Amino acid sequence: MLAKSNYQSPIGEITILSSSNGLAGLWFVGQAHYGANFKLNQVPMRKTAVISLTAHWLDLYFTNQHPEAQIVPLDLTGTEFQQRVYRALLQIPSGKTCTYQQLARPINPAAVRAVANAVANNPISIIIPCHRILGKNGKLTGYAGGLTRKKLLLAHEQTDYKWAT
Repeated sequence: MLAKSNYQSPIGEITILSSSNGLAGLWFVGQAHYGANFKLNQVPMRKTAVISLTAHWLDLYFTNQHPEAQIVPLDLTGTEFQQRVYRALLQIPSGKTCTYQQLARPINPAAVRAVANAVANNPISIIIPCHRILGKNGKLTGYAGGLTRKKLLLAHEQTDYKWAT
């Protein structure tokens, strides 16, 4: 049973999607791949325990408290390869970054493009921190939520960033 709710973050509205198994989606409204593989227009707006837990996690995150991702049960979708990439993303600590090549190394060093594609299609933004991935030479590149948000998320994690109100 799917349910959704909206969360107002300092950098835009977020849609939270829960399933009976955990958090299934977390997207900035209007981002690339928004609601991919889910018919969000058919999912009822309803608070669930997972949605409440996710909103609490986001509250902690946006107030510089850097919660652990494990607080929220995840219902990962996608191929086994994509799920391996998502699990690898979860290993990148807050305030740290890595490149697509570094992320691909333990998964499949020859599959950097496939890893980048999986990162781009991450259905659970922020909690599965795809914003921590940089291009070659540490260049800021690609983020489904937009590069401005990516910059803000990285600044927030690397300092005690104060959100504009």
